[in-house]
Amino acid sequence: MSELERSCIVVGAGISGLLACRELKASGWRVTALEKKASVGGRMATRSVSGGNFDHGAQFFTVRGERFAALVEEWIQAGIAEEWSRGFAGPDGKFNPDGYPRYRGSEGMTSIPGYLARDLDVRTSVRVTEIDIREGFWEVRTETGTRFSGGALILTAPVPQSLALTGSGSFEMPANSRRQLEKISYDPCLALMARLDGPSNIPEPGGIQIKGEPLDWISDNFQKGISEAPGVTIHAGPRWSREHFEDDEDRITRSLLELADGWLGSPVIETSLTRWRYSWVAISHPQPCLQATTSPPLIFCGDAFGNAKIEGAALSGLAAADRLLEQA
Repeated sequence: MSELERSCIVVGAGISGLLACRELKASGWRVTALEKKASVGGRMATRSVSGGNFDHGAQFFTVRGERFAALVEEWIQAGIAEEWSRGFAGPDGKFNPDGYPRYRGSEGMTSIPGYLARDLDVRTSVRVTEIDIREGFWEVRTETGTRFSGGALILTAPVPQSLALTGSGSFEMPANSRRQLEKISYDPCLALMARLDGPSNIPEPGGIQIKGEPLDWISDNFQKGISEAPGVTIHAGPRWSREHFEDDEDRITRSLLELADGWLGSPVIETSLTRWRYSWVAISHPQPCLQATTSPPLIFCGDAFGNAKIEGAALSGLAAADRLLEQA
């Protein structure tokens, strides 16, 4: 294979995209990741609000399989991940231990993608507007007019966004692949970060797993160990989030603070709202990735492929890289 054939453009620098990049780079490929946000990680996101640090997307991750376990052990040894708890409180506030480890980023969930991206060619604040095939290779154009060429293309963004990109140029998606991808669906999540003036009422170890409506989750980022200042993250349930997704921020904020009032424990100093349009995968694709074309290769991956959550997203990115390496 030529140097250009052994190159890949990855759209999206969440954990799927970063692990695909790392796997390909380790095998001698030239890989460039393009991320529209200012930082890597996708929903493995940590933000500062009024001096407090908040995980406002994914809250923790678990380990089921050997391949992901090896990655997590690497992260623990590197000091960027650690065990948080072995259970959380339920909606009644009672701790429900189950002996099964939940892990977090050592300084917030963003610690892990930051570590993965450190030796990769990742371009942040780059919005891809068009993809097409030129002279047998993929060409990706950004909103500033910059063009990137590669022998393979991996799309890791939420599937509706990735599908929209496939129709941006003259490239035509194979009908069967499009039908499979259009079956995938997501639920939204409204996430509120609230900096508090003192301790919350959330019991140790700092998480309430409600899994219901109108609230799904509440966590204390100070107890979690990622913030020196008190503050809570509130996740609305998928149905409530969908019904109120387009409401103005003040209305959403007031509602979520009222719903979580019994757990706040201290006055609220400042809040910040995140609208995750593609938060929970409602209907996934059964395989860990989907290859839509072979010449040149186009592969879709992410948390909507194979198993759910962070482990599924990680294994999906690795599966996409594996597929390319098998065909090289």
